[in-house]
Amino acid sequence: MTGMCDYGRRVLVTVLITGICSGVLDWRAVADAHGARDGGRMGTSLQIVEYKGWKQALRLSNGEVELVVPLEIGPRVMHYGFTGGPNVFKEYEEQLGRSGEKEWKIRGGHRLWHAPEEDVRTYQADNGPITYEKLGETGVRLTQQVEMMTGVKKELDIYLDAGGTGVRVVHRLLNLNLWEVELAAWCLSVMAPGGVGIVPLPDKISHPGSVLPGEVRDLRGFVPNQNLILWPFTDLSDARYRWGARYITLRQDREVSRPTKIGLAHQMGWVGYLNQGLLFVKEIGFERGRTYPDGGSNFETFTNAEMLEIESLGPLGRIVPGGAVEHTERWWLLKGLPGETTDAVLDREVKPRVEALLKKQPTDGAK
Repeated sequence: MTGMCDYGRRVLVTVLITGICSGVLDWRAVADAHGARDGGRMGTSLQIVEYKGWKQALRLSNGEVELVVPLEIGPRVMHYGFTGGPNVFKEYEEQLGRSGEKEWKIRGGHRLWHAPEEDVRTYQADNGPITYEKLGETGVRLTQQVEMMTGVKKELDIYLDAGGTGVRVVHRLLNLNLWEVELAAWCLSVMAPGGVGIVPLPDKISHPGSVLPGEVRDLRGFVPNQNLILWPFTDLSDARYRWGARYITLRQDREVSRPTKIGLAHQMGWVGYLNQGLLFVKEIGFERGRTYPDGGSNFETFTNAEMLEIESLGPLGRIVPGGAVEHTERWWLLKGLPGETTDAVLDREVKPRVEALLKKQPTDGAK
């Protein structure tokens, strides 16, 4: 309680004593008590709230943005957005507030799977309760019960920057079997409909045999630096794609039910989803020399009439009994962007703002 004013200290002590005596500790009241310090300024807060029919959900906020995680299912981040603003994630209304189903439910939000995709292993239900613990001043760890069919347990460590929109999510898969398992972390953000996925591409260079007099031959032009992975249902003539020189874009269209999906060995560091002037940015890492699932994909995107998914994947690895694999994403939100997604507009309006975000270090104390 260092630095807390006398009034805030008295309120917090009263809340704690009341909660202990009643057997119920309301984290909303604790957060309000903490808000009394420094003249009422609030940093990050963690509260238990009701959300869309779930009686127990965590709300993590820094005053500018908020995340909501139901505790009756998951681990899922069901909501991410500016405080009081729209959710950037898709929510399946008919599946909200429910739990305990025997079959897997998409529900929406952001989830953790393990790759490669397989009919039984991948679609293990996550419809039961999860536990949580605080991590420092700005974070929380979400833990799922072990999957009985796979012997794998999922954890999410979520850190919200003390200011701004930044979020750091550490995805963890623990092997609780008596044998090794081979898998990769697969992190899927189900985006709200009506937007456009944005995938930056490497700069183009001249073919070494086609340079003009006086130009320097760049021998990198002899070696491929990109790969595109396609699924059996992917149609490259699909009008939802725009294959630009500097960006691939994929438009979510509520009128087109046909699914489409692509994967890439993506080395540009980020992808985005632009919806009504609000850009969701996801930082995606790439480790050279490592093997990735699905023909080398560390990034995949999928869309149908309901939503568009922005997915990152970690390297494939063999996990010893008791071992774990981790994969980290960072997220941000940017306001006030134009709806046009030509290469020229993206270069001018989006790229500089995203690159400035990528240079920022987290302010949550976790590197």
